[in-house]
Parts: sequence; C-alpha cells; structure tokens
Amino acid sequence: MKVVLKKSDAQEPYSFSFVSGAGKVVLKSENYAAKKSAVGGIESVRKNCTEDGRYELKEAKNGQQYFNLKAANGQVVGTSAMFGSDADRSAAIAELKADGPGAELDNQGA
Repeated sequence: MKVVLKKSDAQEPYSFSFVSGAGKVVLKSENYAAKKSAVGGIESVRKNCTEDGRYELKEAKNGQQYFNLKAANGQVVGTSAMFGSDADRSAAIAELKADGPGAELDNQGA
C-alpha cells in the first residue's frame, strides 16, 4: 500500500489517497489548502486506521457499500471508494488496517 499526495490547480489543491498493492484507491481525503494540513491528514489516517471504532460503514443510494474513517474527535479524515459488496468493503478495511500505518508516501508534485 502507498499514500499518493497530489497537488491540483484547485483552490484547495492538496489531497491524498491510500492505494492498495493492486493499484486501487482504498481511501481518499478531502481537499486541503496547505500541504502541511494534508500531511497531517495522512498521519491521522495512519494513526486511526487500526481501530475498529473509527470506521463508519455506509451504503450509497445506489446500494454500493463504502466507509468513512474518523479521527478521535469524530471528524472524517477519509472516505473509501465504492464497493459492490460488504465482503469487498471488509477486505478493503482489512488491507487498510494491515498496511495503512506503514504505507509509503508517493509525493506526486505536491
């Protein structure tokens, strides 16, 4: 697993994604105005992803499954991709728990 830190031309240009070994986005962040804030978000994901109580399991209107990862203060620090089943979502959570804390940073022009 790796963490991809990106900078865009948006008003709040910094964002990050935790990407699985298979190259699929597992979790993505909101946009941040400052790189320092985005890096703080990455550290928050690394710290909180191992705790079951930080995951909020959700279902989209189209029936697809996803999750939010929350910090200790209850703020959402990342939202997952959409999954077709509970099993796929559970597998993504398991991978994030196992590999997220040590995910290598891939700084893509940020």
